[in-house]
Order: sequence, then structure tokens, then C-alpha cells
Amino acid sequence: MSWVQNFAKSSIGAKVVMALSGLVIVGFVLGHMLGNLQIFLGPDALNSYAANLHALPLLLWGTRIVVGLAVLLHIASGLRLVLMNQAARPEKYAKKSYVRASFASRTMRLSALVLLAFIVYHLLHFTLGVTNPADKAHVDALGRPDVYKMVILGFSNPVIAITYVIAMLLLGLHLSHGASSMFQSLGLHHPKYNGFIDKIGPALAGIIVVGNCSMPLAVLFGCIQ
Repeated sequence: MSWVQNFAKSSIGAKVVMALSGLVIVGFVLGHMLGNLQIFLGPDALNSYAANLHALPLLLWGTRIVVGLAVLLHIASGLRLVLMNQAARPEKYAKKSYVRASFASRTMRLSALVLLAFIVYHLLHFTLGVTNPADKAHVDALGRPDVYKMVILGFSNPVIAITYVIAMLLLGLHLSHGASSMFQSLGLHHPKYNGFIDKIGPALAGIIVVGNCSMPLAVLFGCIQ
């Protein structure tokens, strides 16, 4: 088991943990987005989706636990890598060079911190109903939690809607670099496929940004009422 411990303590091990936890998070974000996009199908579709999820507590809480652990591991691995890099280079460069580093890669730490704050707010807003308890108290004609109405009321507030849009833009920025570098961390880069792999991050980021931003913007501009 010594090699396992050595691998876990190494920078390579931290990168692998970050890549695998990131993969879980990306999978959840995509699934969560696809489920929420049912708001465009009307109240019954979204409320039925939410009711069906809560009717499967093992699946719901199992997913929450796995994703929660993935987020914690992702953060912990990121902090470990930062500390390792600082320890390996105790003296700062006299002049920084950003010739090869993209804007997305240079802002990974900042976008990560803002996204962590957003996750906390998102849970307090829609999941726990702490910030807007009156919105979460509504039920539809069938006695189900009226998730559709809750989302409409939430995003009708311009401050909340714009906050979500900004958070999604930062998520896209984070993913545009992180999703592609994930393959490199897992040793899946190959000269033959590198061009395609490097496009996965930006493409995935674009899909998630457009999908998630479409909802608050549609409500804010009155396309969904």
C-alpha cells in the first residue's frame, strides 16, 4: 500500500484526483442543466421532474453525497497543488510571462473561489429555500412543490438573474481550461488527438453557459411567465 500512499501524496496523484472529481462535477452539471431546461416545456414538466426526483430519495441523496464529496476533493486537490507549486518555487519570478498561458488558466483560482460562493448561495436559494422562503412554499394544483413558480419568481429579480448569468460565465471560463486539462491529468493526451481534446473544454463550456444562462434570461425578458 506504500505506492498508493506515495501516489496520493504526489502532485500527479493530486492532479488525478482533481481530474476525476472534476469529471463527476461536470457530469452532474450537465444532468442538472438538462433537467432544469424542462422549464421551457411548462409547469407540469418541471414540477413532475422535481417530484419524481424527490420520490427517489436514495438516488437523490446518493447523487448529492457523491457530488458533495467530489467538490470537496476538487477543492482539496487544488489547494494541495497550489501549496506544492509554492513550495517548489519559494521565490516569485521577477517578471511573469503569460506567453502560453490562456486567460482561463490564469484565472482558475479566482473563478473557483467565486463559483464556490455561488454554489453556497444556489443551495440556500433554490434547494434549501433560506434566502427566499416564500418562493419555495408554493404548491401547484396537484399538491406538488411548484418549482416552476419558484424559479420564475427567483429569476424575475434582475439582481438574482444577472448574478446567475455572471456565475455561469465564470463556470464556462473555468471549464474551458479545466475540462481539456483533465484529459492530460489522466494521461489521455496523444499527439494524434490533442487538437480534438483541446476543443472539448471550450465546446463543453459553451453548451453549459448557453443552456444555464438561457433560463434566467428567458424569465428576465418575459419569454417565460
